[in-house]
Amino acid sequence: MILRWLVAAIHLLALGIGLGAIAVRATSLRNAREHTAILRAFRADTAWAVAAALWIATGLWRLLGGLERGTAYYFGSHVFWTKMGLLALVLLLEIVPMVTLIRWRTQDRKGNPIDISRAPLLARISVLQAVLVVLMVFAATAMARGIGA
Repeated sequence: MILRWLVAAIHLLALGIGLGAIAVRATSLRNAREHTAILRAFRADTAWAVAAALWIATGLWRLLGGLERGTAYYFGSHVFWTKMGLLALVLLLEIVPMVTLIRWRTQDRKGNPIDISRAPLLARISVLQAVLVVLMVFAATAMARGIGA
C-alpha cells in the first residue's frame, strides 16, 4: 500500500517538474540571444530529462509491477493507448531538441559560439510538448475514473 502510494506520488511529482522545466526551456529558448538564457535552457532541459526518466520508470513500474489495476485493464483501454500515443509523440518531438542541445552544450564547454538559429524551433517544440503532456493528464484522469475501459 505504501509503495503504491509512493510510486504514484513520484509519478505525479515528475509531472510538476516536467511541466515547469519544459515551460522554462521554451521561454529561455525564446531569449537565446543571451548566454544566461542558454544556460537556463540547459538547466531546464536537464530537469525535463529527469522528469521524463521518472515518468517512464514509475509508469512502467505501475503498469508491470502489480501496483495498480494490472496490464489487462490498461491494455484494454483505448484511453491508455491514447495516452501512450501522446507520450510517443512527446518522445519523438524530443529528438531534435535533445540532439541540438547536446551539440550546444559541447560548443559551450569548448568556449565556442553557439549557433542559435534553431532556438525558435526548439521553443515551439517545447510548447507543443507541454500541450501534449497536459493532454496526457486528461487521459490519465479519465483512466483513473474508469473512462475508456
